[in-house]
Amino acid sequence: MNKTIELREKRAKAWEAAKAFLDSKRGSDGLLSAEDVGTYEKMEADVVNLGKEIDRLERQQAIENELSKAVSTPLTDKPAAPTAEAKTGRASADYHKAFWNVMRNKNSFEIRNALEVGTDSEGGYLVPDEFEKMLIQGLEQQNIFRQIARVIQTASGDRKIPVVSTHGTAAWIDEEGAYTESDEVFGQVTLSAFKLGTLMKVTEELLNDSVFNLENYIAGEFARRIGAAEEESFLTGNGSGKPTGIFATSGGATVGVTAASATAITMDEVMDLFYSLKAPYRRNAVFVMNDATIKLIRKLKDGNGQYLWQPSVTAGTPDTLMNRPVYTSAYAPTVASSAKTIAFGDFSYFWIADRQVRSFKRLNELYAANGYVGFMANQRVDGKLILPEAIQCLQQKA
Repeated sequence: MNKTIELREKRAKAWEAAKAFLDSKRGSDGLLSAEDVGTYEKMEADVVNLGKEIDRLERQQAIENELSKAVSTPLTDKPAAPTAEAKTGRASADYHKAFWNVMRNKNSFEIRNALEVGTDSEGGYLVPDEFEKMLIQGLEQQNIFRQIARVIQTASGDRKIPVVSTHGTAAWIDEEGAYTESDEVFGQVTLSAFKLGTLMKVTEELLNDSVFNLENYIAGEFARRIGAAEEESFLTGNGSGKPTGIFATSGGATVGVTAASATAITMDEVMDLFYSLKAPYRRNAVFVMNDATIKLIRKLKDGNGQYLWQPSVTAGTPDTLMNRPVYTSAYAPTVASSAKTIAFGDFSYFWIADRQVRSFKRLNELYAANGYVGFMANQRVDGKLILPEAIQCLQQKA
């Protein structure tokens, strides 16, 4: 049996056992003893940990599927058939080979000539097309926002997006009466290009080892670092030197519901949040919140005593709340006074603007005394909610 499916079934059984234990141990006052509380919390923690292990296995499988793809195309063309058009520029095989030879410090005039395509004003080299694609796929595994938001490419520093802030209306007109003017009111959202970068060190021994897969190592490590920094900003960034996040006080999502408590959430408030979002946006809406917030919601029941949380038992299918997918992030705010804790809406209205391509630079001398070679990567990116009404937040009581 597939390991992921086995764990999902195990998680479902563990959760059913936890619910049964909770129902059987409640006293006449509806409360648990201190000993039973400890037992239940351990059972609940096992369910959460199983969910995290399922996510890890699915990410691992996706990476293995990508790395197991054939690296060459079999010869299947018939004699005299037209050959495929050779790639040019940064997509060419020569450029790809030259790029990684430079990363390993294997310089030659042939390499320099090939890299003329990607030389930039600061001495770095643009990433070959094939490697950039691998890096973006890595980001998608690390960053939930690149799965649910809209990603665009921009070649300039700023991208101005016109947004209709107020719609015109129609009116009933008497016979031979005059038409009433009702114009649309337009606003404008500007996406900038904030710089995000990281630097790592690799030992000379690993770098010169032909068995060591430099491409996969750098792709995975840069994906982890950049993906984490992006997601944190897309959720809680304040717009100062970084993107403006969904939960930002200014420029973020609209507050649809204010909870009656600073430390708790009720099902009525979750339902109020659901219906605070306009119906057209609910069709593609998802929930985004922290694991700690999910733990509170998982304990809620409906009027029939049924638990509202529905752990998915289907591989590749996210968990749901009120039949809408739930995505979790460690960077979403936890339940606290005045905190925005749950976002619900159509995240395709959160735009991520990637400016041009990511670039790498090799640092030969900075760590040479210690036997290391440095690698530096940077990108320019911005993210912003272009239509605030498309996402609603639940905010805790002050």
